[in-house]
Amino acid sequence: MEARRVVIVGAGMAGVQTAVELRRQGWRGPITLMGDEPHAPYDRPPLSKAVLLGGEGAAAPVDTRFDVDFAHLGVELRLGLRAQALRTDRRELITDAGPLPYDLLVLATGAYALSLPGTTGLDHVHPLRTLDDAVALRPVLDRKESVVVVGAGWIGAEFATAARQSGCEVTVVEAAERPLADVLPASVTTHMARWYEEAGVELRTGTRVAAVEPGGVVLADGSRLAAASVVVGIGAHPATGWLAGSGVALDPQGAVRADDRLATTAEGVYAVGDCASFPSARYGRRLLVHHWDNAVQGPRTAAANLLGGDERYDPVPYFWSEQFGRFVQYAGFHREQDTLVERGDLASGSWSVLWLRRGVLVALLAVERPRDMAQARKLIAAGAELDPGPAADPAVPLKAAVRAG
Repeated sequence: MEARRVVIVGAGMAGVQTAVELRRQGWRGPITLMGDEPHAPYDRPPLSKAVLLGGEGAAAPVDTRFDVDFAHLGVELRLGLRAQALRTDRRELITDAGPLPYDLLVLATGAYALSLPGTTGLDHVHPLRTLDDAVALRPVLDRKESVVVVGAGWIGAEFATAARQSGCEVTVVEAAERPLADVLPASVTTHMARWYEEAGVELRTGTRVAAVEPGGVVLADGSRLAAASVVVGIGAHPATGWLAGSGVALDPQGAVRADDRLATTAEGVYAVGDCASFPSARYGRRLLVHHWDNAVQGPRTAAANLLGGDERYDPVPYFWSEQFGRFVQYAGFHREQDTLVERGDLASGSWSVLWLRRGVLVALLAVERPRDMAQARKLIAAGAELDPGPAADPAVPLKAAVRAG
């Protein structure tokens, strides 16, 4: 084992955590961690928060680098190196600097932000996924420019929050009839839509962007919105195009199709983080989770299995968002047919909603109720059955709503 080399492709949270976990769990062989960005590996959640709001005229952005001593860990760090192809028959990774042999390989390439058609090369159109993206947007906030945000999802709301805090005039355009229409029901998002108005953000729903022009955005209904800058937050796609012809199977969403041990269809190749989907026995379907917690948990399982273990990966998905002065958390996975239970007044500043499947708690969304979330994560993991009556009372601890028996 000591002579075998692990190569990790992708130096984000999932890749870094895989290297750290391999050493923590006893891997003694060489580890190479490569990333296509020139920057030292960094954490992404602060990009839409601390980096953007680092202070007007600050000489340098907020430091988001991981507190990891790669030299001390014995991890070879190769930055600014892009994977171009994979030859699994030769156990060889093709990079823009030449071939890189491996014995075991971990795919942790993450995902890239989707762009609006026809906007390539426009200097005033920005995604928000990388450190360079956040740094490029800092002057926009410093100058208090008028901004149009395309997409009322999690990242769109977070950027709109930061932009309003900086004094920008902000309009958010969403193709669906409401924010977060693809992940939350109307009974919930109707209340969340009001947060935009309270923050002084104009929310335009049910219309698409037809074109982006210098100084503005033209909508499908013919109206034009003035904007010095445009920020696009319409989702992300797994960064897996370079795997074509490699023997590593992809799912219909373009993610690496990992099994419940996070192994791929190619021998000796594993996948973690945003680039990979995995089957969940808990939820009876394959999950693709583009959130920080998945990039932390997956590497523990992948490292154990790289070391010869046989551990199953079936986490309770979890993420959080800070928007319009509220701390929003979600755990689990729900479907439209699950029973929704409101816990508190959704028009207030603190509430939760939970979803039951045949009485079993499968998901919870909490707004400024961290205690609900802390208990819910444990109850979901345990497959606990709740009594809807007590569960709907915000004065009753969730754990006290568990049915006896």
